[in-house]
Amino acid sequence: MRLLLILALTALAGCGFQLRGTAELPFQTLYLPSTGGIGLELRRNIQAGTRTVVVDDPKQAQAVLEFLHEVREKDILSLSAGGRVREFRLVYRVAFRVHDGKGGEYLPASTLQLARDFTFNDADILAKETEEQLLYREMQADLVRQIMRRLSSAQKISS
Repeated sequence: MRLLLILALTALAGCGFQLRGTAELPFQTLYLPSTGGIGLELRRNIQAGTRTVVVDDPKQAQAVLEFLHEVREKDILSLSAGGRVREFRLVYRVAFRVHDGKGGEYLPASTLQLARDFTFNDADILAKETEEQLLYREMQADLVRQIMRRLSSAQKISS
């Protein structure tokens, strides 16, 4: 029994499994514009999961994260024979760049986009509106994780 336990622990240790832990960002201070939505969630993630300090003045920041645009779209995917909407596609697109405010860049302008499809039924309109908001929140959380990964791998590019 003890041998089995030792073998299991050895296998787990050897597989490379690691808890996610804190992300290490390549700058000590970061300025995030005071925008709602994704900016607020990104600010919370940086403050809670990194050693980087989010400052309120871009002049005090080693890096400045600038959102170029944040767009939410809702497109019709299919219609029923009666002309009613049956499916929608939700698209969430965010463009951003990270620079030092003095001409150097950490990350050039990048655009991230996510899309989710969902069925629609007129009889469940309130439930479908709630589902739509939930899908947007999940896409926002996913985009924040993607931005965090990009921030952690950023390197200063001089111009």
